[in-house]
Amino acid sequence: MARDTGPNCRQCRREGMKLFLKGIKCTTEKCPFVRRQYAPGQHGQKRSKLSNYAQQLREKQKVKRIYGLMEKQFRTYFLKASKSKGVTGKMLLQLLERRLDNVIFQMRLATSRQEARQIVNHGFVYVNGQRVNVPSFLVKTQDSIELKLKQKNLKNIKENIEVSQQRSVPSWLEVDFENFKGKVIRLPEREDIQLPIREQLIVELYSK
Repeated sequence: MARDTGPNCRQCRREGMKLFLKGIKCTTEKCPFVRRQYAPGQHGQKRSKLSNYAQQLREKQKVKRIYGLMEKQFRTYFLKASKSKGVTGKMLLQLLERRLDNVIFQMRLATSRQEARQIVNHGFVYVNGQRVNVPSFLVKTQDSIELKLKQKNLKNIKENIEVSQQRSVPSWLEVDFENFKGKVIRLPEREDIQLPIREQLIVELYSK
């Protein structure tokens, strides 16, 4: 599967905000975004007013980078959201939040969505007792999620939970940290997503 292999911290600088792509490093003073809060490149410090199209494009790029998606994947989610009952922008964000790699991250079992994707790929995640190694798997209400780990991996997950204490678990999820288990109580609502996302700009971009 195609993926973005470029420097993560440059993505944060390009979008003008922390996307928390490097896990715990993003919360320390070593974060490059803290030291250089301007876009990368020789014209990065130049300020210019963005056109409507540029604002829409930047918003789409930001959301793609937050969830670690490529353009084809993201467009597929948008098309699915546009065919769903409800507001397209809200349905798009709900689909992205329901991805299994995002759920593992939100459960604080990983320090970044990229790390959560690796945990899923390695076959450590079970949904309703069945092994799932597809990061894009969409969870449903009442799904139970469990990590089954080898002894050598337990320490890493415990450390992830410890260093992620400043992040709160969304109210649509229930987590048992002792047993590395969780449950989807309900589907996420727009107010559950605290990220500064203007989803209407993405809808306007794809509607042209």
